[in-house]
Formats: sequence, C-alpha cells, structure tokens
Amino acid sequence: MHDILILGGFLIVDSRTIHKDWGVAITGDTIQIIGPNLSLKKNYPAKKVINATDKILSPGFVNGHNHAYGILSHGIPVVQVPAGFKGFLEDFWWPNVEDRLDHEMIAVAMARSCYEMIDSGVTSFCDILEAPNTVPGALQAEAEIVQKSGLRATLCIESCERISAENGLKCLRENADFVKSSNYRNELINGMICTHTSFTCSEKFLLQALEMSHSLNCSLHLHLSESPYEPEYCLQKYGMRPVNWYDSFDFWSENILASQLVVLEPQEIDILCQNNVRAVHMPLSNCEVGGGIAPVPQILAKGLTMGLGTDGYINNFFEVMRGAFLIHKANNRDTNVMPAETVFNMATEAGAKAVGFSNVGSLDAGYVADLIIIEGNFPTPLTEENILDQIILYRNPAEVSLVMTAGKILKENGIVLTLDEEQVRKESCEAAQKLWRKNS
Repeated sequence: MHDILILGGFLIVDSRTIHKDWGVAITGDTIQIIGPNLSLKKNYPAKKVINATDKILSPGFVNGHNHAYGILSHGIPVVQVPAGFKGFLEDFWWPNVEDRLDHEMIAVAMARSCYEMIDSGVTSFCDILEAPNTVPGALQAEAEIVQKSGLRATLCIESCERISAENGLKCLRENADFVKSSNYRNELINGMICTHTSFTCSEKFLLQALEMSHSLNCSLHLHLSESPYEPEYCLQKYGMRPVNWYDSFDFWSENILASQLVVLEPQEIDILCQNNVRAVHMPLSNCEVGGGIAPVPQILAKGLTMGLGTDGYINNFFEVMRGAFLIHKANNRDTNVMPAETVFNMATEAGAKAVGFSNVGSLDAGYVADLIIIEGNFPTPLTEENILDQIILYRNPAEVSLVMTAGKILKENGIVLTLDEEQVRKESCEAAQKLWRKNS
C-alpha cells in the first residue's frame, strides 16, 4: 500500500508533458507511479487519498538563488540613494545590512523567507548568506530553521576579501565545515563553497576556494557581472572582461554555479557554455538594482542550464516567473522569446539541475515527491495547451492549496503547517527594527 495517492485534474510531468485526469502514487519520499486517475484508484490503494480532480498537480518550484537575510531590508529607510551599483554596495548595503547581521537576525529572516517560499509553491532553494561577521556557526543557525520548515536547501555563506583575507578564509571554512557536517549531509540540507566577485576576490583566493570545492566534491557559487561595474573593473585592472579573467586561470567547469549574468558579451557566453557552467537568472532584482536585463534568451539559445531565483527581493515565485516571461519580450521586442514552457522549465527541472538537486523538478516515477497543487478555477477554460501560460500569468500563492517536499506536506488547504505565520511575521518585524536601529 502506498502512503499518498493524489488524483489530479491535470498532471504536469514537466514543461513538455501534461496529462488530463492523471495523478501520482507516493511511497515515503518518492513518486512510485503516475497514471490515469481511474487506473490509480483501482490498482494502487493508499493510506491517504487527496482528491484534486479540479486542480493542477505540478512539480514544486526551485528558487535557485535566494538571500533570506534580505527580507530584513524590505522597506529600510534610506536617507540618500547611493549613486551606481558600487555606491549601493559600499555606501549602503555592506555597512548597513550585511555587516550588522547576527545569528538571531539571520535565523528569523530565514524563517520568514521559508514561510513565503512554501506559501508560493517553492519546495527547494539555494540560499547565499552575506554576513561576514556571523562566522562561525551562521550556517548551522540557518539550517536549524530550514530543517523545521521541511524545505530542501543548499546553504552557503559568501566568502570574499572585502573586509580582509583572514575573514574571507573564515567564511570559506564555514562553508567547508558545513559541507562536511554529519548532521545534515545526504539529507534535505546540504552546502557548497561560495565566493563573491572579481572585485572582492583575488586570483589566489579564488583558486583556494576552487581547490576546496574539488576536495569536497561540491559546487562553487559566485555572482557574475550583475551590473556594468564588474566588467568595467576587470577591463581597467586586468585588461579583460570578467569571464575571460576567470578563464585565464582555468576557473570554469560544470561544478560552477554562476548567478546574475546580466552584462555579458557573446564570446563570454560561449566560454561559459563550452565549460558547462550552470546559471541562475533573477529578473526582478536585476531591475531593482538598476543592473540591466540579462541576455537570457541568447544564453539559453547556446544551451546553458539556467534556473530562476528571487534574490531575496520578491519571494512570490509567480511574480518572478511573470518577470522572466514578460521582461525579455519587451527588451527584445519579440513576443516569441521566453515562452511559458521555457520559463516553467527554468522554475522547475532546469532550476533543479542548475543548483544540483538530483531527481527533483519533474513529477515522474523515481523522482522525489516534491510537488504542489494549484487551484484550477480560472475564469477561462484550462487546457493542456494553455495551462503553463495560465499558471505563470494568473496564479498567486493564494491559489497554491498544497505543498509537499520529499513526501511531507508543508502546506495544506492553503495553510502553511511547519511555520506559524503570525510568529514569523512578528519576529521578522522585530529583527528588522533592530537592524534599522543599528542603521540610524
């Protein structure tokens, strides 16, 4: 007997395969079989049967790039808006947000972020903590919250030399210790090595991080050309663009996860593709920081694996998908770019591959039972042909009735079960006020 049988109105196996009146049978944390509802009811008895025949069964969304701590900055008073991307970091973000965080703040922010992700159908995420004064123990503090939430996660802390080389090494060791941690390894939570950019890390430091990732057999994450500032910096200091500079010391490989990729030349895209680098796109936060619009259609056309991320800015994942769906159409003046199938794939299967999650992102036999149920009561007819457009454009967290990660239900009947909404809201407000007072 299976643990859970879910009968669906539509079953989205992946962005290419959609079935009407199909469902899934789940045992433990794994999807055992998918098939027509009538066949499943007859041949696959289960302890719990969920009737979602008027709803949509979908793979859970993968938030490929998040900064959970960023939620504490939402609405933070800014006396004077810093000029340019460099000014934003040096004059505001680093001194007033990242450098002032403590363990309590990051744990509270993670709880609120996890609540918002579950609510909007995210079942897996990759989080980059940027808090150089919180090591050691920062990732452990976050992991305890993530474990309570029930989400699947890859956690890391950004390591760089902007404060000092010593601090950068401390952060690298924090990542390495977390990757090796027996408490979380091989379960829902794991780690990776993380650096920052070419303007905060030396070649020597980056090679240390790369060697560490190789010895631990894990991924290495970095931010890449989020605005024109980094290319301009590299051209002035090294006489070459960022991708070329990293390539000059054989940095790129399939173990690298690069986020942002906003300001790239075609030859840089070619280098990344030739080395099977994985990537994540943040359409909304790229607008917020004024970095520009990433050449995502051109990157995808070259075959790079690319997911979607919130960047800790707007955690409603439907809004992120809408941003990816719409912004590039306007930027390229072409309604055919970034169709719903492409965006949905980035939000699910491609996103899982980008981060490095195995057997995640599709609803098929043998995959992990990471799924969501979305209300199907649209004002116009729902069909196999329009379902992905309908979801991306016209759904929101309120229409996500169930969220499941690894066979465990995290949200049911529209209510998040693992985290208390009022408690995490109250605690995040208090932590934000504490951070803001430090800023005043």
